[in-house]
Amino acid sequence: MEIIVARHAGFCFGVKRALDLVREAAASGPVQTIGPLIHNPQVVARLEQEGVRTIADLSQAQGGTVVIPSHGAGADLAERAEAAGLAVLDATCPLVAEAQTHAGRLAQEGYRVVILGDPGHPEVVGLARHAGPQAVVVEDAGAALALPRAERLGLVCQTTQTLDRLRAVASALLEKTAELRVFNTICGATAQRQQSALDVARTVDVVVVVGGRNSANTNRLTQICTDAGVETHHVETPDELDAAWFSAKRRAGVTAGASTPQWLIDGVVEALRRIGEA
Repeated sequence: MEIIVARHAGFCFGVKRALDLVREAAASGPVQTIGPLIHNPQVVARLEQEGVRTIADLSQAQGGTVVIPSHGAGADLAERAEAAGLAVLDATCPLVAEAQTHAGRLAQEGYRVVILGDPGHPEVVGLARHAGPQAVVVEDAGAALALPRAERLGLVCQTTQTLDRLRAVASALLEKTAELRVFNTICGATAQRQQSALDVARTVDVVVVVGGRNSANTNRLTQICTDAGVETHHVETPDELDAAWFSAKRRAGVTAGASTPQWLIDGVVEALRRIGEA
């Protein structure tokens, strides 16, 4: 069985930057992240082995440094941490921070901010906090069409959304306002991974997507490959692979989310090689 790995897969700049910052800080004292640093359980488990704790909120901090994770947080988190006497390390991805800036500026300029994203996702929750109490989150164009009219609307999106979905929501919002301002805050690395996944899906019999089930961008890759009409399986580790998935398959594709480390991708590829040889 031939194995094709997507050209763009695995860690993006923002994830690698966050990990480097945290590991450097951990060498100097206690470090805890507010929620998982990145959306990959295996990487988070390794960090815990290295002494980096994951806590749910500031009340659980035990001195030292608290880290704002790569997907960002509300605008007041750093202030509250500093008021509690804690050092703050902001590991927010610069592209997420840019989206937060756009959301805050739109709110300040009198726009009602619409956020295209997955409700409840930490990045979207953080964007909403920057966008103010009038902000609303929509998942698709249908939800956008259900909004009441507003004099001025501003649109930003979760960095892991697709351009097609952003276009559809922007088009729907044009029917809801006389003035619409749109910021395309989709991450370039996300777009690369989505296109690479689609390129692979079009040439193989089955696709394996590697990454955390709590990772929005990894789930998006799974959906893209499924929508392309190819059998698709989302796994976090090589142990989850089932040899039956690859029976009579000639070509298998592998892609991975932006928070998936190379060692997990390599492990899946090696396991697929063994399945193919068997």
